[in-house]
Amino acid sequence: MTEDILINVTPFETRVAIVEQGSVQELHVERSIQRGHVGNLYLGKVVRVLPGMQSAFVDIGLEKAAFIHVADLRQNRSERSNGNPATPIEKLLFEGQSLLVQVIKDPLGTKGARLSTQISIAGRMLVYLPYDPHLGISQKIESEQERIALRERVERLMAKDETGGFIVRTQAEDATDEELAADQSYLRILWDSLQSKIKSLPAPSLLHADLTLAQRVLRDMVGPHTGSIVVDSRSTAQELIEWAKIYTPSVLDRIRHYSGERPLFDTANVDEEIARALSRRVDLKSGGYLIIDQTEALTTVDVNTGGFVGGRNFDDTIFKTNLEAAVALSRQLRLRNLGGIIILDFIDMDDAEHRESVLTELNKALSKDRTRMTVSGFSQLGLVEMTRKRTRDSLAHQLCEPCPTCAGRGNVRTARTLCYEILREILRESRQFNPKEFRILASQAIVDLFLEEESPHLAMLGDFIGKPISLEVEGGYSQEQYDIVLI
Repeated sequence: MTEDILINVTPFETRVAIVEQGSVQELHVERSIQRGHVGNLYLGKVVRVLPGMQSAFVDIGLEKAAFIHVADLRQNRSERSNGNPATPIEKLLFEGQSLLVQVIKDPLGTKGARLSTQISIAGRMLVYLPYDPHLGISQKIESEQERIALRERVERLMAKDETGGFIVRTQAEDATDEELAADQSYLRILWDSLQSKIKSLPAPSLLHADLTLAQRVLRDMVGPHTGSIVVDSRSTAQELIEWAKIYTPSVLDRIRHYSGERPLFDTANVDEEIARALSRRVDLKSGGYLIIDQTEALTTVDVNTGGFVGGRNFDDTIFKTNLEAAVALSRQLRLRNLGGIIILDFIDMDDAEHRESVLTELNKALSKDRTRMTVSGFSQLGLVEMTRKRTRDSLAHQLCEPCPTCAGRGNVRTARTLCYEILREILRESRQFNPKEFRILASQAIVDLFLEEESPHLAMLGDFIGKPISLEVEGGYSQEQYDIVLI
């Protein structure tokens, strides 16, 4: 099956949708205001060396001077690895010196960015270390045989005059020699272009910004199953074509500019999919549904038959619902970009063959996901536990924020609960203060309840404290908001 990639570009936001057979499978969002500096390479200028703190301030062209510690200097890292004592920073840096640096931590509050001279440039399969002739393998590749095989393949493909090194990323586990060689070539071309900029640009200057979302699409998401790459911005489409000519020429013929009258995302109903992806409930075609709850610790998925009664018997209905849910779930994980620990609560099945079939269908559907994951079998409680690597914030975390009314709890106290809380608060304050009147400012629901069902209790309290209690509706108040004014 081929996948089409739709790229919607505006001055404030870039959105990418991966569409397969008319159905959106993945969504990626990058907002201009949220783009950080981590990974960017700068030609900086040392403005101050602080021997007492063994650190220095470096001007890289940002609002605040950036900060570099002696431990982040490449020279000291190599000395420490050889067992030699670290050289003091005042012997390595001086004011006015030009310095190639990389941002490893964004500015925060009053602090400037944190820098390092240990340069690393990420590709799709590899990370290039131009100053470190080291070949490392990601620790997340657990198989020792696979690690040895990858090391030998990358070494064999390296240029004979290569002075740098590589770290093999987890994405390289199933990569072919052609893909590894293409990634090495891309990284070397990029490094050569940076070397040219260093010689021609003054300090401070930005030498290389981390790739935009549109460029990362070409680098990380385009594969043999990719059909077309459609961009609704003429300038962005041209930039991608120019970029692809140098780094990924194999995808050039798939990039095209969209100039239709309808918005690009409307052609695949992407905005409707985004709205559905922010909902807890996912309806299945059969009438069943999923309930997806995302918490700090983990994500839970509950499968329900709902209105589906299409099986020959009850067990058959459950089995078909679980099979459909397994396919729908794999799509939702990609669409919502859910990561970390995920607990799947399929409807209980007594037949061991049914459980095995559902697990097989789940693994088959998940095989399309380019993100690394592990799936265990059914536990004694009938739950399936799985993990999915966190690559970025989930769609909900990117587009939503906690409800200001319930603060993310997902529920609010009832109007009656709040009425009784207000009555207790008035009684407490009547013992400390002696106003002429107590006035309750609250939402319409609270005032209505006080005027109707809770009016006897309000009158009893007024008689008990010997003070009048009046009510006033505040239209802007949520149900849990109220004030008690002493008059």
